[in-house]
Amino acid sequence: MPDTTPRVRSCDEKCVMNNYDAIIIGAGHNGLTNAAYLAKAGLNVVVVEKNEYIGGASVTREMHEGWKYSSCSYVCSMMRQAIHRDLDLARHGLLLVPYLGGVTFGDGDERLFSYHEGEAAHHELKRHSPHDADAMHRFQTDLTRYAQLIRKTLMRTPPDPTSFRPRDIMELLYLGKQFWALGEKELYEYVRFFTMSAAEYLEDYFENDLIKTTMASPGIIGTALGVYSPGSSYILLHHVMGDVDGSIGAWGLARGGMGAISDAIAGALAEHGGEIRTNAGVQQVIVENRKAVGVVLENGDEIRARIVVSNLDAKRTFTKIMDKNDLPDGIYEKACNFKIRGSSGKVNIALSAMPKFTGVPENRYLNRGGQLFAGSLETMERAYDCWKHGRWSDDPFIEAVIPSAWDPTVAPAGKHYMSNFVQYCPPKLASGPWTPEKRDQFGQSVVDKIERYSPGFKDLIVHMEVRTPHDIEEEIGLTEGNIFQGELTIDQLFFNRPFPGYAQYRMPVKNLYMCGSSTHPGGGVSAVCGANAAREILMDLRRPNSVPEDDFYDE
Repeated sequence: MPDTTPRVRSCDEKCVMNNYDAIIIGAGHNGLTNAAYLAKAGLNVVVVEKNEYIGGASVTREMHEGWKYSSCSYVCSMMRQAIHRDLDLARHGLLLVPYLGGVTFGDGDERLFSYHEGEAAHHELKRHSPHDADAMHRFQTDLTRYAQLIRKTLMRTPPDPTSFRPRDIMELLYLGKQFWALGEKELYEYVRFFTMSAAEYLEDYFENDLIKTTMASPGIIGTALGVYSPGSSYILLHHVMGDVDGSIGAWGLARGGMGAISDAIAGALAEHGGEIRTNAGVQQVIVENRKAVGVVLENGDEIRARIVVSNLDAKRTFTKIMDKNDLPDGIYEKACNFKIRGSSGKVNIALSAMPKFTGVPENRYLNRGGQLFAGSLETMERAYDCWKHGRWSDDPFIEAVIPSAWDPTVAPAGKHYMSNFVQYCPPKLASGPWTPEKRDQFGQSVVDKIERYSPGFKDLIVHMEVRTPHDIEEEIGLTEGNIFQGELTIDQLFFNRPFPGYAQYRMPVKNLYMCGSSTHPGGGVSAVCGANAAREILMDLRRPNSVPEDDFYDE
């Protein structure tokens, strides 16, 4: 049986080989996926990573003895099943388990319980609003119809609408056929949907504010938009078009934390002979005769390759590790203007026991789900107002989950780990630079809000890790801490991502490619960007395609 232990080597060790077919910059999950498929096609590849660990934002780290935090990414839904199966990630240790339920906390004593089972979910909605309980089916049907259309584009390369190449024309015809199949009425509604705010879209369906608040929450995750901002309805769709075990819209947790996803992909890479070097930050991409030919590491080492693939975001790629003089006119400016505003923070908490929440019954389905400290649409919008003025809110939006309720590997026996994703947190403060003291104050605002709904929560805290957008950028390398590597607004989607004319993973310097979430289809732990880029690279190198087609179209 082949050895699938990742060949991870620190560049503090002596690195002998410095000539490869492909160099992938950044060992995030998309970079690892890209490398795995290139290696599967027979290329000699190396992934260079600036940190001592792999995974980028999809990482599990023991930040306090006995507790393993999913330090950044915390849930999984976007992972394409075709990639999961093709790389045999289950054999490499990956197990995804869906949420069983959850609870939304209103501003006062209101609670909305969410269940995966249809009848239980309907009865809970009916408790709040019979009208909304009936409307939920219509809402989910409409949203699923939109999601099915977008899902068909995920593992396809966007066409260039200005091109007359047969491939682009055929792809445009394919898309036109899919849109036409919606029908005239639905086509109008679809275009309208893309331009609306999440709150306005939900007004078409629901009356109850807590139900609308719950449904609107995916529309603000990771984005610099509020629930009333035009375009936030698409963010809502982006977060519900994934699946876990074929259940569309479901969210799941990875056993062992989110790093299990990166580790499994690294195992697939090792199986095909790929190499990973840690402590190997890239200082600059080497360009000779308008071609990318390698990289210079921060320690001064040079590595040469036929192609260079950046898993960094578009702004970081073209303004940090490229010489402006090596770029065609206008590209540097496009990169500088690329929208990549950070808006999210993360607070990971080690707990001595399972917290008890007021107004929530003892229910294993709820305990093993998520806790949404959202309040109301107005509360969420006020938190966004604080972000716009360069400060965090004292009443933040928090999406929490306690993975240790079902996963015994992330906390000691009888103890628990709570992951808290926070909106909104500015990358730059109006009051001046981020300091450790300000970071602690931000973390305390999160604890204070949870304490309102779980008296005694503070007494359970064993350890906390607080991450602001500034911290995420400094450690992970995501510009402004933006978890999507660029905002998912309509001007930065599909053939506009990252820039018009460069949406097919080939960048303006020959033999330079991008494979991160700055490319189509955008953010989320999906592995699609890396796989799509590998397909285009193999096409250019005239190698057999090793990337599968998406085989889950929902019909």
